[in-house]
Amino acid sequence: MKLKSLNKILSLIFFFSIILPVLADEKIDIWNKEKKEKTTNDISESDNKNNNQAPKGLKIESLNNDIEIQDKALEPSKEIKIFGIYDPAENDFNLNMWSKTDSDNVKSIIKRINKIKLSSTAEKLFENTLLSFAYPPKGMSESDFLNLKINWMINNKKTGLIEKFLNQNSTFPNKKKLIQHLIDNNIAKANIKEGCEKINFLDKDIKDNYLDKFKVYCLVYNKKNNEAQLQLDILREEKRSDSFFDNKIDFLLGVTNKTTKKINEKNLLNFYLSSVTIENFEFEPKENTKKVIWEYLNAANLIKLDNIDKEKLDSLEKAANSNQLDKEKIFKIYSNISFDLNNLIKAEDIYQTLDSVDARALIYQKYLLSDNEENKIKLLFTLKDLFQKDDLSNVYTKFLSDRLKEIDTENLSKSYKEIVKNNIVTEEEIKLGKIKYNDKILHQSRLLKYFKKEIDQKKAQKDFIKIFKKIKKNRKYFFSAKDVALVESLIQDGFQLPKELNFKEISKDYDIPSNLLQLAKREESAFLTLKLVEIIGEDEAYNLDPETIYFITHLLNQNNLKKIRNDILISALPQRS
Repeated sequence: MKLKSLNKILSLIFFFSIILPVLADEKIDIWNKEKKEKTTNDISESDNKNNNQAPKGLKIESLNNDIEIQDKALEPSKEIKIFGIYDPAENDFNLNMWSKTDSDNVKSIIKRINKIKLSSTAEKLFENTLLSFAYPPKGMSESDFLNLKINWMINNKKTGLIEKFLNQNSTFPNKKKLIQHLIDNNIAKANIKEGCEKINFLDKDIKDNYLDKFKVYCLVYNKKNNEAQLQLDILREEKRSDSFFDNKIDFLLGVTNKTTKKINEKNLLNFYLSSVTIENFEFEPKENTKKVIWEYLNAANLIKLDNIDKEKLDSLEKAANSNQLDKEKIFKIYSNISFDLNNLIKAEDIYQTLDSVDARALIYQKYLLSDNEENKIKLLFTLKDLFQKDDLSNVYTKFLSDRLKEIDTENLSKSYKEIVKNNIVTEEEIKLGKIKYNDKILHQSRLLKYFKKEIDQKKAQKDFIKIFKKIKKNRKYFFSAKDVALVESLIQDGFQLPKELNFKEISKDYDIPSNLLQLAKREESAFLTLKLVEIIGEDEAYNLDPETIYFITHLLNQNNLKKIRNDILISALPQRS
């Protein structure tokens, strides 16, 4: 009996010695599987969390080259912060739109673009590209990329975009720089009430002496003296105030009845405080006076136009030439300079014997007194020469154009009519008018309604067939580059071509610049659009030649940038009434 029991025990030990490792392996496999599932879920949750932090509609994808999102969430130290205004998806971009482009290329092209006076077409494209939420280009830090955006908005005085940027991005480096620009812009316009409203963009984490001082002044401006005194005391305790500011605020609060008569030009706030606290304030701006102070003097009507000596007038002329002073004020000063009757009668004979300021003033007054149209034109162009001689053409170009528009050319000789016509500056604000559809010309047909999202693809496909049947009956019909641009865009969107339409044949004569094709192939979508901005430049889309319209739309099709493509087509192709 003991032997049988021993045998049973030995048998059990043998059995467990075989089965336990197997069970252990199975247990480990189960836990590994659960661990892998948990890791995958964690990654998914992390990705969802990251997507939730991005602007609405954004899809965070893997970054190429320098930045890679692997099968795990980014460590906090490697978190990439992005700043912008526009959801990239709105223009068929994505968060990686810059990731294949070198930072040096981006800096270079933006530097070149900044030298161009962009048309509304080009500027809109540039804004939508630069100010979209996206990761930085290769080799560029987040802060450098952010500063490109900030500096462009400030340098181009895009106050509306700046406010959008501040609303879209709660915290970011250099936020105070944008806020100060908004505030100074309103002070320069003598619009203090609105300037004080902009201080609301300032949050408690930002400490900036200039902005905090302006905040104190706004409390005084809004008659919240107790709060102003408290904030001023805090600035003093933190040694972030100064004697000039203290003196001005104490005076405005009624703590003292005297204030320094010194005019402080260190910054716009100090200059403004000088102007509102000094009785009978007078200031003579000089050539080196800051542009923003000139703007404030203009807006607040603080530039005295009476009894101006020649030295001061010379300074004002230079200021007007550099757009620091309203140009019309120069001509108002000219009209106040005294000349005797004999000089006015002989103005065209003696002006060359006078110094340049008196010469311009004399000819201008003679123009005002003239009642002969041809003589007016002669005097205007004499005045033009005098401005050009002293490199002051910017003062005069628009003035000349406006005066020529007032001249009745009906009874003028042909040569005078041509002179007048060639020197009138046309305004860029051209109203396009309503689209007039013409189904006899493909690129002017009602197919354009598809690109305007007024009809769906099914309806547009039927229209395409009908319109082409009409066109092919005209044996003299020539397929232009604009037609090719439209047809290729339809192909890109999945349209079926009529059997008789040989697209390869009609498009073979149009070439695309190889360097731009390479950008499209490498999917450098953002850099490609900046190249297009540079090409469009000062022209509106409707002023571009047909070949340029074709290769622009071709490149946009290559990178599937349909929203931008549609905007170009709607501007460039239609006939308008």
